Amino acid sequence: MTAEPGFTVTHRRYIPHSHSHYGGNLVDGAYSLALFGDVATELCIHTDADEGLFAGYDKVEFLAPLLAGDVIEATATVTRVGTRSRTIDFESRVVCRAAPDRGPSAADVLDPPITITRATGTVVVPAKGTA
Repeated sequence: MTAEPGFTVTHRRYIPHSHSHYGGNLVDGAYSLALFGDVATELCIHTDADEGLFAGYDKVEFLAPLLAGDVIEATATVTRVGTRSRTIDFESRVVCRAAPDRGPSAADVLDPPITITRATGTVVVPAKGTA
């Protein structure tokens, strides 16, 4: 497959309580950024047959909290294709959230999901024929 604007990859992950670092079961915002790195890696494998290298973020917005017990999805979408660089838009959303007021293992599917982080970044892949 060749990298084209609009190509998208999504990962989902449960956030265990062991990942909360702050009061109220809050998980640090960097958790979403780590997921963005993972989803960007898969995207590059699909489009360029290489894991690529993350060059940097142009923009990061933390919009809502991530909590232990959440199920989140991280999506990467190619928005620009250069010779060796790819610009990617990222978004992470909470799709399920624990509901401890109803019981220790109660949880809800969120409809609509809560967007918690958005970012734009750049990855670099090898020139064609050098991988």
